[in-house]
Amino acid sequence: MVKSKSWTMVRHFEGAPKPEDFKLEERELPSLKDGEILLESVFLSVDPYMRPYSKQMMKPGDVMIGSQVARVVESKNPAIVVGTYYVANVGWTTHFISDGTGMHALSSDWPENLPRSLSLGAVGMPGCTAYIGLLEVCNAKEGEVVLVNCAAGAVGTIVGQIAKIKGCKVVGSAGSDDKVTFLKEIGFDEAFNYKTVSSLEEALKNASPEGYDCYFENVGGKYADVALQQMKQFGRIAVCGAISMYNDSVPQTGPYIQPVILFKQLRMEGFICSRWLDKFPEMQKQLLQWVSEGKLKYHEHVTNGFENMPAGFIGMLRGDNIGKAIIKV
Repeated sequence: MVKSKSWTMVRHFEGAPKPEDFKLEERELPSLKDGEILLESVFLSVDPYMRPYSKQMMKPGDVMIGSQVARVVESKNPAIVVGTYYVANVGWTTHFISDGTGMHALSSDWPENLPRSLSLGAVGMPGCTAYIGLLEVCNAKEGEVVLVNCAAGAVGTIVGQIAKIKGCKVVGSAGSDDKVTFLKEIGFDEAFNYKTVSSLEEALKNASPEGYDCYFENVGGKYADVALQQMKQFGRIAVCGAISMYNDSVPQTGPYIQPVILFKQLRMEGFICSRWLDKFPEMQKQLLQWVSEGKLKYHEHVTNGFENMPAGFIGMLRGDNIGKAIIKV
């Protein structure tokens, strides 16, 4: 019998998640039935969306939501061979049984020089989120100025690089000097540490005195209050996240945004990438091509050991990572 380990949520998070909010559980899996396969997680993803969605989708005792790259270790399904890799969405779990539905096989010709964990990052959901948000929602055009906050994260790093591929000027902000250095290394035209600048308003003005055509929003809160004032007429804002607000027990209040949206004639749209699920294969093919050609650089923040998954999640929400936060089993 195969034993599967899973991390469950003990209670809904109050403020920032804490180690005691998680419990490691173990159970024996049944023998496979005809048509079923047994998979073993190799890489697991920790992402900001897990914080707000845990409140909406989970109850105490549930396995934490999330996705993984998993390898088939046993098969009673003639269409699926042992050794095949899949991206699944079954949560923080080491082993699981499936009939193959709801999973996406990694291409059999996946480049040997690239880690399969990229299918959880630059070539996966975060990469597709960046692609959709920048090119579909913001509709960024050559010569325009793009602002990205949380720019050293899994999505932000890809947004900035796609914008450069498309001929835009890119300004990014991040929360440490090391992150700023990384952003400049991967091609951002301007980057600054929002935690150390004396004035966010002045930092944004200095980086692009003419203002911004597109704003890829990952942070929300007070940052957005300031950034919206720097938009050009007819600017576009893609709201991908609001990580500065996810741990708030009491909702933030701030300036009302309607006047600036009205008088600058801005277009602001929230989006969730699953709306474009039918376009994922096309986007992933393009993203993988850019990575293979060296046009799109990736960085992974890897936490080793399934037992350290809560720590990896907590650290990601705290901003410890550059690029995609990954758990390697």
